[in-house]
Amino acid sequence: MSTIHVDVVSAEESIFSGEARFVALPGEVGELGIYPRHTPLISRIKAGSVRIELADGREEFIFVAGGILEVQPNRVTVLSDTAVRGKDLDEEKANEARRAAEEALKNAKSEIELAKAQSELAVMAAQLAALRKYRSKKWSD
Repeated sequence: MSTIHVDVVSAEESIFSGEARFVALPGEVGELGIYPRHTPLISRIKAGSVRIELADGREEFIFVAGGILEVQPNRVTVLSDTAVRGKDLDEEKANEARRAAEEALKNAKSEIELAKAQSELAVMAAQLAALRKYRSKKWSD
């Protein structure tokens, strides 16, 4: 069976490193699916779910708040400022951050504040959607 090495790294730590059969993640223009021996690629990714089908058939789920994807024939690297394992997502914290972003959006006094609040709101919405998806699929840890 053919596998590809996958690394998911946040600004703080390595979130995942291991062998996989398949990786799916939110590319800038749509969902990307990567198998071993994929054509080399560098792309920005949107906030959303990274699904890694491990070599043993289990699945790993990671939320990323956007970032960069590099694909080589035998390696996938996902770099994101924020990456959280599905099992570590906290709905209460995400809802609180969403409410804070909504409040910042209402109170924005400049275009920069408005853009920052919109960006944060989009990330929190993606995180909550990822959490619901994670729970509904009952991903393995």
